[in-house]
Amino acid sequence: MKKYFSSITKTALILVYLVIIAGALVRMTGSGMGCPDWPKCFGYYIPPTDISELTWSPEREFKKGQVIIRGEKLLVAQEDFKSGSEFEENHWQVYTKHDYASFNPTHTWVEYINRLVGALAGLACFVMAVFSFSLWKQNKKITLLSWLVVFLMGFQAWLGATVVYSVLNPVKITIHMVMALLIVCIILYILNLAKPKPATPLKFDKVFDSVLIISLILTLTQIILGTQVRQFVDEKVKIYGYDAMHKILEDPIIGFYFHRTFSFVVLLINVILITRNNKLQLGFKKINWVMWLLGIEILSGIVMYWYDFPFGSQTIHLVVASLLFGTQFYLILESKNREIK
Repeated sequence: MKKYFSSITKTALILVYLVIIAGALVRMTGSGMGCPDWPKCFGYYIPPTDISELTWSPEREFKKGQVIIRGEKLLVAQEDFKSGSEFEENHWQVYTKHDYASFNPTHTWVEYINRLVGALAGLACFVMAVFSFSLWKQNKKITLLSWLVVFLMGFQAWLGATVVYSVLNPVKITIHMVMALLIVCIILYILNLAKPKPATPLKFDKVFDSVLIISLILTLTQIILGTQVRQFVDEKVKIYGYDAMHKILEDPIIGFYFHRTFSFVVLLINVILITRNNKLQLGFKKINWVMWLLGIEILSGIVMYWYDFPFGSQTIHLVVASLLFGTQFYLILESKNREIK
């Protein structure tokens, strides 16, 4: 079991990032309410593909928990029954978690795939935790943190449910995103604990280490600012629609300007890092990844602004930001390993 732990943990990390990608697609396509209930989708384990599946009709078998749309309400079947020639209210109860009652098959399946990937990531994290017992004698932290990840994945699923029940409350969406990044950090820390340490001590630089931490904090701040800008965009889309994206930023919030300007502060900090890394020959190779990711991040932001949010640009922007955050955190772990040595 011990020799497979690292591979399983890396698989879990990849799947958590796939959840972030799927979540970004949900946000980009406006599919957050594609499944208005949780954990099922309109009362189904496999969601409907046609509105007829969510419409009452006579002489039809209904299962307990199945959802229909009637008028502007969601109704939930209270028991298994076969409908008669007339609609009977006593078989149904109004869904009370929220009052959103709409069906779009594309949105429904985008949201369903997001949940499915989340379930796979949760399963991978559970397998990681089971295999971590093989490292209990080597390092108890690995086992304890692995089970913490399982707990956090469950908490993340609950957060996802509260996001749906709140009809996409922006604050809860932000917390949901930050929690995903926290899970990424813990899995990276587990990988760092499990990997063999270099036999030859590597050079540690306190200034580089401190600036790395500042850089990570700035990136997290930038991600949170970005979610606020995204909230503004979502609200404007409700008014103008996706076909009028050019109007979105005609009168942006002040947070947009701060988010845009702040990206150059993040860039400057990382230029300082790569310069110091090269000057002192510290050997942090992944710092080059940071610069590439940061370049893509800034470029995607420019594309969104100048070309009215082309399809996929928002997803790329968010996913690259999360990859950047993860890479920076891993660099901090590498630096701390050197300090310990």
